Amino acid sequence: MITAIVLIDASTDSIGEVATTLADLDGVSEVYSVAGGGTDLIALVRVREFEDVAEVIAGRINKVPGVVDTKTHIAFRAYSQHDLESAFSIGLD
Repeated sequence: MITAIVLIDASTDSIGEVATTLADLDGVSEVYSVAGGGTDLIALVRVREFEDVAEVIAGRINKVPGVVDTKTHIAFRAYSQHDLESAFSIGLD
């Protein structure tokens, strides 16, 4: 699984609508509204192939009305214990 962290600058008057639209896109697993650093939203994109990263970001996210700019970071390795535990969980407590 390939994870991309996308920093999104959105039109001030449509941040909520942009976030909702982004959250509904295939390949976007989570969207957060954030403060500071000139970024309005952060989207987590999770796909199986590198080619899919370009499709989701350039082909979908950047075409959402209200998205002004994006900056993308590709994750190399996850260190979160929560993520590691859920990846191997079979649903038993």
